[in-house]
Amino acid sequence: MNKLAETVRVVDVPNEGLISLLNQVVTLLCVNYFYTGTLSGVNDTCVLLKNPSIVYETGNWTAPAWSNAQKLPHDIYVMRNAIEAFGVMK
Repeated sequence: MNKLAETVRVVDVPNEGLISLLNQVVTLLCVNYFYTGTLSGVNDTCVLLKNPSIVYETGNWTAPAWSNAQKLPHDIYVMRNAIEAFGVMK
């Protein structure tokens, strides 16, 4: 006889996740690239990074700076559905 899984209560915590990192320098680990910059906006479909860079080579993850991060000339929007993980990394 199979046993049904127990019910798990999901709690929505206001101002958690990306919203909690507004105005901080974050790194977005995305499907194709890693992006880093100041998180300036979040909506249902995308996030806005100011002073952004694309990280082409991380180097040692514990190093104080990325091994190869190229500055972009303008602010960028990143689609939320492309973000696999995010956080304050450096």
